[in-house]
Amino acid sequence: MKISELARLAGCTTDTVRFYEKERLLPLPARTDANYRSYDDSHVQRLRFIRNCRALDMSHEEIRKLLEAGDSPEADCTAVNDLIDEHIEHVVRRIEELGVLKSQLLALRGRCPAENAVQDCGIMQELGTMDVVSAAPSHSHV
Repeated sequence: MKISELARLAGCTTDTVRFYEKERLLPLPARTDANYRSYDDSHVQRLRFIRNCRALDMSHEEIRKLLEAGDSPEADCTAVNDLIDEHIEHVVRRIEELGVLKSQLLALRGRCPAENAVQDCGIMQELGTMDVVSAAPSHSHV
């Protein structure tokens, strides 16, 4: 099948397919005589797996480890369980960070309870002076 059909079956764009190929999460397909990519059902299955992992906010490295585990289906799944346990802990930490962020935003919103000119806006004044605790994610995702 062509890349457009693979993307349609997996519910993504052709750019997404190319991106995961570049990241080496999706194996490169065979090529036709006309040098077109030629995908098969294994690509559909793997791309769906990757997209499900991404929907669960897993990093590319976490996905790579799960895919490697899948390449050894007879092996013990302890590494898979450990990876998911670590990801759960990451999510718990992120929820805590987002709680702090919410509190900071609510406090900031409280600095300007009425309509004012921007020059008199307590939010704008506070943003220039406050010390914000970052709630940035521990690892980035694409």
